[in-house]
Amino acid sequence: MNADERADELCELSLSQAGEWIRQRKLSPVELTQAHLERIQRVDPRINSYITVTAEAALQQARLAEVELQRGETRAGGPLGPLHGLPLALKDLYETQGIRTTVGTKHYSDYIPTEDAVVVGRLKAAGAILLGKNNMHEIALGLTTVNPHFGTCRNPWALERIVGGSSGGSAAALAARLCLGALGSDTGGSIRVPAALCGVVGLKPTYGRVSLRGVIPLSWNLDHAGPMARQVQDVALLLQVIAGYDPLDAYSIDIPVDDYSSDIHRGVRGWRIALAEDDYFNRTQPEVLETVRLAAQTFEALGAQVEGTPFPDTYQAALANGMMVIGDAAVFHAPRLLENPGDFGADVLQRLQNGAALPVKEYIQARRTQTLLRSQFARFFESYDLLLMPTTPVAAPPIEGPSAVELARLLTRYTAPFNLTGFPALSLPCGFTSDGLPIGLQIIGPHWGEAKLLRGGYAYERATDWPNRKLAV
Repeated sequence: MNADERADELCELSLSQAGEWIRQRKLSPVELTQAHLERIQRVDPRINSYITVTAEAALQQARLAEVELQRGETRAGGPLGPLHGLPLALKDLYETQGIRTTVGTKHYSDYIPTEDAVVVGRLKAAGAILLGKNNMHEIALGLTTVNPHFGTCRNPWALERIVGGSSGGSAAALAARLCLGALGSDTGGSIRVPAALCGVVGLKPTYGRVSLRGVIPLSWNLDHAGPMARQVQDVALLLQVIAGYDPLDAYSIDIPVDDYSSDIHRGVRGWRIALAEDDYFNRTQPEVLETVRLAAQTFEALGAQVEGTPFPDTYQAALANGMMVIGDAAVFHAPRLLENPGDFGADVLQRLQNGAALPVKEYIQARRTQTLLRSQFARFFESYDLLLMPTTPVAAPPIEGPSAVELARLLTRYTAPFNLTGFPALSLPCGFTSDGLPIGLQIIGPHWGEAKLLRGGYAYERATDWPNRKLAV
């Protein structure tokens, strides 16, 4: 086995597997980090999933992790963390001390924060190693990660296809085995859409579950920070580290954090699960729709009672979310929009201008819709444990061509309603199209129901072989 083959073998490990090997002294944090850095150097020029790679700092962190591993405790004398020696990546809107944080835009291209975002600090305290900052759609306001400033990010399953957005680089890096886990953000689907298009797992937690302090905002009212990985168990591990109340974050909510892994293996037997079925959801690419229905049958085989049911007012929720996103973004970016509008890419500039021109009465109506539908959706979950639907109505659209823009506009059709209402939602692979493109299943649960959501996703994942499908790159 040559060096590249050894690196590729290590990069195929899941986050949980790698962590177990490190704890058992079967794997060195330095070797694991070097393997990922070597693969990034070899593969990422074709993918463009990173804006910044922190190779020197990552190796320094890995060497320290190795010393601590040999001592059996951290430098401060505490126990080793659950992410000890594991290389991760961050969407480039998480503030990182001493490392530039571009938000995918020219406006922030030289911004170097003096402090870490709260969740970045929690990852470091748990022993994680930072490989770098991932490419993203400019200011998180878009779904393609075709970035005019830092280059287009390409889908590892088909390089002529988009990765989704706005956390596109994080999903692509995971799919291409260029990190073991990542953090994204989700305002209308920006974790779940790229997870679906790239065949990985992404979780948007309940609104207020994960601190947003130090995450550069798109919408104060709709932003969610969340984990991404290649397996559900790995997402649970990451969420355990980053979840929890932050008293200095006005949007954080003080609700106890569950143990997300203790019951993850217990299955879904006896659960009542809804499959969204009405005209709104039937406007889905036939292959995607059929694959999601087959996933529902898997839940039935696992002992759950699955019922096809309408899920009303989803269109109204998606519409209201879209209005609020551009309105909030236009306010946050107002100084840049006023002083240097030409430094934004054309698509983002148009959306910001639309947000700035949004009538106040329409924004107020969107906020009322948010309040009403949050209550309505909560009543739905009084009758069901989980809700199933496609993550996206189509598989990954082409980067270029006559259908590219039209198809990209559809991508948040099924994700945005749960940003508006704040319910936790998980996307995980459930199959592939005849062209070999990944298809995502979205599972939604009640507020603060992440443990149940992850348990359901894990049960489905264990009953399939989708996580083991390998890329050619």
